[in-house]
Amino acid sequence: MSAPGTAVTIGAYDGVHLGHRALLADLSARAAAAGLSTVVVTFDRHPASVVRPESAPKQLTGLEQKLELLADAGIARTVVIPFDEARANESAEDFVREVLVDQLGARLVVVGEDFHFGHGRKGNVGLLRELGAEHGFEVVGVHLTGDDTEAVSSTRIRSLIAGGDVEGAARLLGRPHEVRGSVVRGDGRGGPELGFPTANLAVPDDIALPADGVYAGHYRRPDGSVHRAAVNVGRRPTFYEAGTAPVLVEAYLLHFDGDLYGEPARVSFAHRLRDEQRFDSVDDLVAQMRKDVVATERLLPASADLP
Repeated sequence: MSAPGTAVTIGAYDGVHLGHRALLADLSARAAAAGLSTVVVTFDRHPASVVRPESAPKQLTGLEQKLELLADAGIARTVVIPFDEARANESAEDFVREVLVDQLGARLVVVGEDFHFGHGRKGNVGLLRELGAEHGFEVVGVHLTGDDTEAVSSTRIRSLIAGGDVEGAARLLGRPHEVRGSVVRGDGRGGPELGFPTANLAVPDDIALPADGVYAGHYRRPDGSVHRAAVNVGRRPTFYEAGTAPVLVEAYLLHFDGDLYGEPARVSFAHRLRDEQRFDSVDDLVAQMRKDVVATERLLPASADLP
């Protein structure tokens, strides 16, 4: 039996950025005025990873974080649709009938004005309006903007992150960019050799990482405590030949002493400190790392160390 009276939006919602949040606020306001419950329809992976895997974009958020952000935005329910070859080949008309009409009983659909869906991306706001007239739902196309009316897109944010501009990305996301993963064992030289033990995050391959470099950021533990951290993203060129080592995310927690191995962690990026570089000696590297820690303490408030 279909669910009566829903206001629905559809999309990848990667990043749940300020443009998304503006659309979700619009959806919620319209839903409240019409007595409808809010629903986001999204996918278990980015559609491009199935349709064009060779050029699929890195993701700003994993599914878990995306669901958290949508809930924080006040959405009553999120429906996660598995996106596979069958779904990729489904017509826009079939998608509307199956999901919006039969499953959700949609009365209002709010999407970005450049929204496309269905096989070959043939569905758009115009087609949605035609189908809405047939099936009894209203369609609203919204221009995605942030607080300053500037257009916001996941593509633009990915570009900023890839260039190391984590502050610019944060302005469009409405929060610092964050990556999640389990803490795994690294090379083992951080504490014994360098005096800076780091938590090495195993970040999924499809998640967007900032450009190689050193960042001031935060590390959140499973207990909710947040610690300032100097974070290196890169290939450790002082110890490895160019291109021979995989990219690692290594976080040095300031004023922390404890075992982090195996725990799930979240690392966010507040400021870019410098490019990753090769040093002529370990002593030179350690001297620079000390400067990175001082810069991190200067840039980030100490209150972030509190649970």
